[in-house]
Amino acid sequence: MPKPVTQLASESWQSRATYVVFRSAICWFTRAFTRLRIDGRENLPTTGAYVISPVHRSYVDTPITACITTRRMMFMGKQEMWKYPAAGWLFSALGGFPVQRGSADREALKRCITVLERGEPLVLFPEGERKDGPLVHPLFDGAAYVAARADVPIIPVGIGGSARVMPRHAKFIFPRKVHVVIGAPIVAERSESGRPSRAALADVSRQLHDDLQRLFDLAEARVG
Repeated sequence: MPKPVTQLASESWQSRATYVVFRSAICWFTRAFTRLRIDGRENLPTTGAYVISPVHRSYVDTPITACITTRRMMFMGKQEMWKYPAAGWLFSALGGFPVQRGSADREALKRCITVLERGEPLVLFPEGERKDGPLVHPLFDGAAYVAARADVPIIPVGIGGSARVMPRHAKFIFPRKVHVVIGAPIVAERSESGRPSRAALADVSRQLHDDLQRLFDLAEARVG
């Protein structure tokens, strides 16, 4: 069974230092290789937790997203990545936490809420796995649900050009321009019981979808 998030996302100085060093190296390479430009950083809260919800067109979306803030962000990863203790420690230090594939969505959502309650920004790709094409696909309600349960905002993020950096089935990355546009926070309001209603989740997901499409179009247009 996966270990608790509190054990995996270590607060030790070694873990924090590892994240800073690796993030700096990854973002330096990403910026140099993609001529990365980021607009809308003022929309990111400077403190507290929030859910970052980018569009997803390439494997390089993860390192690109890591460049939008110097704060440590948390990402979900498949349980198999934690098979070996040393590799598992590294993935955890870099902001990852395991989710067992094929398990109930409830377990993954509990882990996400735990991360947010600890005050960490969390990255959730609301389209799920990588998608193709210029249209934002139907979204899962997971981002809206965990944001409402943890009482944190959702930050939509459009990423333009990443599909040309590493297209589907590509074994290599290519030096192509990438532009990121960060949107205004979306607040998922909770009911008096503390649980989000289905109607409220649907409204937030619709707004998130609309914002993502607008930001994605804008980011792609700025790539040129």
